[in-house]
Amino acid sequence: MSNTFGKKLTLTTFGESHGEAIGGVVDGCPPGINLDLEEIQQELNRRKPGQSKIVTQRKEPDEVQFFSGIFEGKTTGTSIGFHIKNQQQRSKDYDHIKNSYRPSHADFTYDAKYGHRDYRGGGRTSARETANWVVGGAIAKQIIPNIKIQAYTSSVGSIFLEKNYQELDLGLVESNIVRCPDQTAATSMIDLINITRKQGDTIGGTVSCVIKNVPVGLGNPIFDKLHARLAHAMLSINAVKGFEYGSGFEGSKMNGSEHNDIFNKDQTTKTNRSGGIQGGISNGMDIYFRVAFKPVATIMQYQETIDKHGNSVEMIGKGRHDPCVVPRAVPIVEAMAALVLADFTLL
Repeated sequence: MSNTFGKKLTLTTFGESHGEAIGGVVDGCPPGINLDLEEIQQELNRRKPGQSKIVTQRKEPDEVQFFSGIFEGKTTGTSIGFHIKNQQQRSKDYDHIKNSYRPSHADFTYDAKYGHRDYRGGGRTSARETANWVVGGAIAKQIIPNIKIQAYTSSVGSIFLEKNYQELDLGLVESNIVRCPDQTAATSMIDLINITRKQGDTIGGTVSCVIKNVPVGLGNPIFDKLHARLAHAMLSINAVKGFEYGSGFEGSKMNGSEHNDIFNKDQTTKTNRSGGIQGGISNGMDIYFRVAFKPVATIMQYQETIDKHGNSVEMIGKGRHDPCVVPRAVPIVEAMAALVLADFTLL
């Protein structure tokens, strides 16, 4: 089932949304790293449910417990095992979909592939799994402390930030519940999410990410390009529908004379439409990319669907769900980027 991510630094995870716990094993972490466990917990707190009025109201403390690989505050070089207990499951909220397939969910494909599925909250396909990734990413961040990774909400629905990351104060990302570094845009985004939630609907958006202080030379030129690995990481996140880095799709509208990044004498470039990566290898400039998230598939409105026998049925979402996944996705994007970069520094 491809439960392991990474090559040298690997994260292997387990668990289901409504099981006893979720957790994982981080392998390949060098010995002697002073791990700040409070910092790891803080990263989890940024992702956990119930943190504001615009996210799912499932109340999970999401406290990580480590079992191995750490002694006297330092990594030992052995496997780092951890788990996060599930404490606020309401499995009865999913009884009505036991034999039905929710539109745009993994219910049908999972059933078709494996012939059996845990319908409680999506089981293994639930985005609750991403809490494990945040733990792994928080460890990865401490392996590469000089590389700074900052993600932020850059759009919700039709509300887009007009400024690029160089014009924004990214220190303001955590100053509001939608994690947008522009307060005016953040207020509009929050209002839109609240209106959408009251309608029993959901809405999508984008998360942008900036990575600074990346050394030259990370990545490989053929099938292991740095941007390809970042794309793999981001497209592995639940609800992601698109990834672009550097000039992205806008670059397809330009001429080469406009798009090329001209070198300065110090080997930096005057522009950075390459997004810090050329030929699959980091060039020392800022890496920046954007990730598109679809509207959450569970909506509190009646929809037509089918059951596992092919019969037409009508269903409506129940339980506690995010009206917009983007605010909680910000730390997940950072975590997956950290895992990729730390892996490349160890290869």
